[in-house]
Amino acid sequence: MTNKKILNGEKVIVKIGSRNIGGTNPPIFIAGPCSVESKEQIHEAAFALKEIGVDVLRGGVFKPRTSPYAFQGLGIQGLEYLKEAGEATGLPIVTELMDEGHMEIVGEYADIIQIGSRNMFNYSLLKAIGGLKQPILLKRGMCATIEEWMMAAEYIALHGNKNIILCERGIRSYDTYTRNTLDLAAVPIMQKETGLPIIVDPSHGTGIKELIEPMSKAALACGADGLMIEVHPDPSCALSDGHQSLNFEEYRKIREQL
Repeated sequence: MTNKKILNGEKVIVKIGSRNIGGTNPPIFIAGPCSVESKEQIHEAAFALKEIGVDVLRGGVFKPRTSPYAFQGLGIQGLEYLKEAGEATGLPIVTELMDEGHMEIVGEYADIIQIGSRNMFNYSLLKAIGGLKQPILLKRGMCATIEEWMMAAEYIALHGNKNIILCERGIRSYDTYTRNTLDLAAVPIMQKETGLPIIVDPSHGTGIKELIEPMSKAALACGADGLMIEVHPDPSCALSDGHQSLNFEEYRKIREQL
């Protein structure tokens, strides 16, 4: 038994398509709807975001929702739509894996596999994805300490996969004004302690679309390696997280400033 960490601060560069993320490489921009709702919706989003300059297309197909009555995603059908949209635009895709039962098919379709906030503590799943080759996007648990987050990444690395991208997405606090408290201090801390690239999700980090622009600027100012932002063709009709999603023009303005 050893306490020596695999992720010890030595820089890890993760390759995504033709892009490298981490170190001195330019920040990567990931965007797309919270959920894949239809073939038409995700294709519209993919082509619009490609034109704006997005590097990776995101979209949820297996949705862990607080309410069992909320939209749970399109599942494998949605995964196929997302993959088709990515291939049509040349964009790599990222989507969330919720359980080991879908690991093979998500691994077959996705360029990046996301482990969401609720599953950061799912250690059996973390061990399993350590055997995959794709980059893993590991979101911070909504109540996780920095040390717990580091250990979750260590589980993945210990089982063979060091291609990990961390994602700060806010943590729960006593304040209820925002959806979460976005912890930007975690960015330089996690870079120093693990050596892994880290992106920031200001959409979930604040839950308020008006805060996405200033928090995106702040994230890049403190050294984040990229941003993941929710963008929907028509947020007012979104089946999940519409209140915190940007439309194409709102995202374009932020992207141009960044």
